[in-house]
Parts: sequence; C-alpha cells; structure tokens
Amino acid sequence: MKLKDRKPGKVPFYVYYIIAVVIIFLINLLVVPSIREKSIITTDYTTFLKEVDAGRVTKAEVQTDYIYYTENQSGMEVLYKTVRMEDADLVQRLYKNGTSMEGVVPQRENIFLSLILGYVVPIAAFILLGRWLSKKMMNSMGGAGGMMSFGKSNAKVYVKSSTGIKFSDVAGEDEAKELLTEIVDYLHNPQKYTEIGASMPKGALLVGPPGTGKTLLAKAVAGEAEVPFFSISGSEFVEMFVGMGAAKVRDLFKQANEKAPCIVFIDEIDTVGKKRDGSGFSGNDEREQTLNQLLAEMDGFDGSKGVVILAATNRPDSLDPALLRPGRFDRRIPVELPDLKGREEILKVHARKIKVSDAVRFDEIAKAASGASGADLANIVNEAALRAVRDGRKFATQADFEESIEVVIAGYQKKSRVLSNKEKLIVAYHEVGHALVAARQTDSAPVHKITIIPRTSGALGYTMQVDEKEHFLLTKEELENKIATLTGGRAAEEIIFHSITTGASNDIEQATKIARAMISRYGMSDAFDMVAMETMTNQYLGGDSSLSCSFETQTRLDQMVVDLVTRQHEKAKKILEENIQKLHQLAQYLYEHETITGEEFMTILHAPLPGIPQSNDASEAEVKGTEE
Repeated sequence: MKLKDRKPGKVPFYVYYIIAVVIIFLINLLVVPSIREKSIITTDYTTFLKEVDAGRVTKAEVQTDYIYYTENQSGMEVLYKTVRMEDADLVQRLYKNGTSMEGVVPQRENIFLSLILGYVVPIAAFILLGRWLSKKMMNSMGGAGGMMSFGKSNAKVYVKSSTGIKFSDVAGEDEAKELLTEIVDYLHNPQKYTEIGASMPKGALLVGPPGTGKTLLAKAVAGEAEVPFFSISGSEFVEMFVGMGAAKVRDLFKQANEKAPCIVFIDEIDTVGKKRDGSGFSGNDEREQTLNQLLAEMDGFDGSKGVVILAATNRPDSLDPALLRPGRFDRRIPVELPDLKGREEILKVHARKIKVSDAVRFDEIAKAASGASGADLANIVNEAALRAVRDGRKFATQADFEESIEVVIAGYQKKSRVLSNKEKLIVAYHEVGHALVAARQTDSAPVHKITIIPRTSGALGYTMQVDEKEHFLLTKEELENKIATLTGGRAAEEIIFHSITTGASNDIEQATKIARAMISRYGMSDAFDMVAMETMTNQYLGGDSSLSCSFETQTRLDQMVVDLVTRQHEKAKKILEENIQKLHQLAQYLYEHETITGEEFMTILHAPLPGIPQSNDASEAEVKGTEE
C-alpha cells in the first residue's frame, strides 16, 4: 500500500485538550481586557474639570497617568477615564465640590485566583464534557453495554439466597426435583462424593415444553444450595461482531470460577448450541465460534470447585451432539407437563398468594385443566382472582376458577358480538351435535359444559369434555370416537338445516390431524401396518411433521385419511338420526339458556321424551328460533 493511500488515523483526545488550552489563553489575553476597557468611557481633561465644577463628579481616583471618575446620571453611576494633567489645585477643587476620593476602579484580582478561574476551571470543565461525550458515543456504537463492554458477559448475578425460591415453591415436577436435589447435596457436602471417588456431573440440561418451570427449577436449585447464581440467556452471547460471543463465554466462566461454588444457568441454550452443519462462512460464523468456546470452557474448568452448569431448552433435538456428550451436559432432566396430581399441587401453590373460598375443589379444577402447563395454571389462578375483584368479592370461588379455565382455553366472553336468531340456533344444534355423539359412544370423555356464548378467540360456542382419569395411552377405538365427536357438529347441521356452514373449520382441522396421525405415525391401518410414514420434530413446540414416503404412497395415505374421516362422519350422522328428538330438546334448551352444565345435559338426555313428537325438518326448527 502506498503512503498516499493510507487512511489517516483518529486524532487522540489530548490534541483537543491542547487546542482548548490555547483558545482559553487567547481569550484571557485579548478578549477579556478589551471587554473590560469597553466598559470605561474615555473623555478629555477639560470636560472632566467642567463636570467637577458643576458638582456632577461623585467619586474620583487620581493615578500616575490617568484619572478615573464617576458621574451620577439618572441615579446610575457612569465610569469615565481621562489623562492626568499637571494641576496643583486639582485636589482642592475636588474636595470643594464634594467629590469622594475613596476609589473608583476595583482593586486588581488575586493572581492565583485569577489563574484558577481563568484557566483551571475552563480546562476541567472541558475535560469532563469531553469524557461525557466520548462515553455517549461509545454507548451509541456499542449497544447497551457500549463498545468498551464488548466481551463482558451480561449475566445477572444473584447472591446467596437472594432469589428466595425453594423447592417448596415448585410443584408438579417431583422427578426433576429429585434429580436436582443430588446437585444441591453435592454443593453442600462435596466430601461425601470425593471420598468414594465419584464426581458430580458438570452440567444438567432441563428439557420440556414452554411454561413447565425450567427456569424456576434452576432458581430453586440456587436457593436451596445458597450459592451465587449466574443467569444469562443464550441470545445474549450472539453479537454483531465475530468473536464477541466467545469473549463473553470466557468472561462468564472466569467470573464463575472466582465465585465457586456457584451455579451458572443458560436459558434457551439452543440459540448458541445448534448443530454445526457447515453453513458458516469458512468456519468463522459467530454462533459456531461461541459454541466452540462454550465446549472448550466446559472441558477446561475444574468440576471439583463446585461450578455446576444448568441449561434449559425446549428444542433438545436441535442441539449439537458435542454439547450433549458425557463430560459436558451429562444429565438430561425432563420437565414435562404436569399430571392430574401435579396440576392440583401447582394450583395450591399459586393459590397461596390469593384469598380462596374454603369450598374450592382444586381436584375438579385440575381435571378440567387437562394439558395445562405450570404457567397456564398460574394464569388460571390469577384470572380467577381478577374475576372475583370485578364481581366485588373478597375471595375467589369455584365458579371463578371454572370461568378462568374457559378464559385460558377460549378467551373472554365477547359481549359485543350478538348473533341473529338463525345463527344462534345453528350454533346451538352444532354444539349439541358434538355433545350428543360423545355421550352416545363408549370410551368417550363425559360432557362437562356446552355454551353458545361467543368468545374473543373467535369461537361462537364450544363443548367441553373432561376425563375422569388421566389417559397416557389412547386406543384405536378412542381415537375414532374423537373423530366422530368432532364431526358431530357438521352432521347436526346437515340433518337439521340440510346445509353446512363455516363453523366446523376447527373441527375439520383436528379430525384430519388425528386421522393422519393414526395412519402415518401410530400404525393403525392394515395397509401400512407398523411402517412410519411421518417423522416428528420439535415435539415440545407443537411438533413439526414431515412425510418420509414416495408420492404414490402419499396419495394413497391421503385417500385413507379421507375414508377414515368419512366413516366416522357417517357414524355421527347415524347416532344423531337415532336420537333426533333428544337433539331437538337439548338444542332448544341450549338456545334458551345459552349454557348447559354437564349435570343438566345428562338429566335432559336421560329424561323421558315429551309426548308431542318433533320433526327433523329444518323449517320447524327455524320457526322456533325466529319466534324467540
């Protein structure tokens, strides 16, 4: 590179300080005296004598070469300056006309004070201003921590017991707590393990769906162990500049070694721990460098010091195998959705924070909240408390909890949406169709509630079924019954109104999903036997499916799904035609009351039919709905 092509370097800050000193010096030397002189009016000696004789000179100061005097003009003293002449009678003339000789021009300033005020103070002010501006520039260029903070980890450090969370605050995850208790015991009593020659796992990976309490468990471990707790998210390692993430990893482990024994918790580790697939730019990808540094640090630090690495993720299948091998994250701790007993315990833990009626049955609430995570249950308890406040009560009741479950599932009641009589009747028959098909099948969950009140989620109504017991396995017959129940709403529309609406879109989606899984994943077809046609990924995030078969097989699979749903649809229509009078009776009751509880539904279902037969034609049903 030629010299003329080189870019000029940045000017150091001290150069600006030198320039400032020179400017301040010139101002004090040239500008300040001229300003001081401009404030004194120069006049001639003859004018001065005339003013003295006229008695307008109030004060005078006679110096070697000049005379300074002041005149009183309209109540204000004006300072004048004139050249001194040889005049022996000058002093007598001044005294005669009442001129004071106390002095006019102020005494000269103290040299030391003048130096401080004229030079030191401005320079100090300029230096402080320059440093403040430089910090602002660095912050704007370097993000939240500034350019100078690059390479420093942003981990939040909680000192001993500052989190205030113990294992007693975590419910529904007994197996996970048991595995983590061993880590706590190692931090308290490491000699028990060193005596036998056992070493504690360097890392433990918490895996599970969102909202199950992985972060809460990590904080509980730190609270029980009473050791410092470093908490950082995986996304905080990712920086714009290559190498900064790796520097943060080094700084984090350096701090952890200084404060050992301690716990380091990395949330959402899949952000930096994804599988390396060679997609980076010649191996210089920032994420890959950060992962390599994390692997090296986990190999390098001494586990006997008591530094335990905890990490959480809901995408364990995307992690790099090198991160999961023994010696790094040795222990994999599943944090799954709670079962019935776990949900009941979680509800009780969160209910400690609010006032609850003694008549609340947490076991019933736990049954109705099947499939809810710990975060969902905490939200249910909070919604129950908010509903009690809105209704003016001092405590939450069973009805508040039941309504809060519906809020979490389907949203709030949308009171502004008013259905026409015909639409309201169609929705009533649709929802009763679901409930009636479910009730007339064996191995089907009992109906808990039916409502046609619109919700903010977009649902115009829904039918809630609640199993009496937990089910971890579903038979082929149970899945077919689910499909039949889902098609019951559309079947009721076809039978009563001889037409179909858009209200069954969600039912169609769920029925198709179950039918496809039965054939492609569960092996519940004679044609494909136990051959998997579909693979699932991201099981903790709803599951993403991908077909692993030829186009011909996929076409055949699609036809089998259609046939399966069609058979269950015909089955649902047959059940409703056989119970047409009960369909009319239940739909009319739901139309009038808008909500039917499970007990009311079963009472009407098993009650004897009225003596007047009812037609299954749509015209009569529409007339009844219009009259309402």
